[in-house]
Amino acid sequence: MSKNAEQMSKLQTLANVEIQIGKALEYSAMVLNELSREKQITKTADNNTTQFLKALESIETELSAQINYLTTISTGQPHEGSGYAAQKDLQMAQHRLEHVKSRLTELDQLRIDHKQELQQLGYDLGTSSGRQQ
Repeated sequence: MSKNAEQMSKLQTLANVEIQIGKALEYSAMVLNELSREKQITKTADNNTTQFLKALESIETELSAQINYLTTISTGQPHEGSGYAAQKDLQMAQHRLEHVKSRLTELDQLRIDHKQELQQLGYDLGTSSGRQQ
C-alpha cells in the first residue's frame, strides 16, 4: 500500500469513527427520550442502550488503534511509510553543520585579529622564530 493510500485509509477510518460518534449520540438521545416518557417501553430503552454501548465500544477500539499508530510513528522509531525519523535526522545534521560553519568563521576571525595584533606589535611573521623587530 502506498503512503498516500495508507493516509487516505487512516482518514477514512477517522471519518467512520465520526459517524459512529453521531450514531452513539442518537442512541443516547433515544434512550433519554424513552426514559422521560410517562409510559416507558423498557424493551425499546434496553435495545437503544445496547446499541449505544456497542457503538461506544467500536469507537473506543478504533480510536485506540489510531492512537497506537500515531504513537508508533511519532516516537522516531523506523516505520514503513513514515519519513519523520529521517527528516528529523537531516534537520539535526543541518543545524550541526551551520553551527560548525559559524564556529569556523569565528575562529578564522580570531586568527586574523591575532595576526594583525602581532603585526602591530612589530613581530616578524615571515621568520620561523617570529622574533620582534
